[in-house]
Amino acid sequence: MERVFEVLAEPNRRRILDALRRGERPVGELADRLGVSQPTVSKHLRTMREAGLVESRSDAQRRLYRLRTEPLRELDAWLEPYRMLWESRLDDLERHLATMDDESARPPEDG
Repeated sequence: MERVFEVLAEPNRRRILDALRRGERPVGELADRLGVSQPTVSKHLRTMREAGLVESRSDAQRRLYRLRTEPLRELDAWLEPYRMLWESRLDDLERHLATMDDESARPPEDG
């Protein structure tokens, strides 16, 4: 999983991942979408393939790349305890804000 973090730290790789979320794409289309050269995209794809994030298949004379979700599921499972922590804190904040709303809705006490 550490390798997945390293690979996803690079912004263009995350953009490639976003593009592949919509389905298979050839290198040329990814290069056009990212506004970078085809060799650059190919290098990113090789790194992503080595980390297990993408796979490719041949279609006539071009290679189509697609997303592999397994490493992302592992990443999501690792994040789950942190997500529960964030949700717990947001719930605490929501309760606190609700008490503040209740206090501001009360009429002022006569002194």
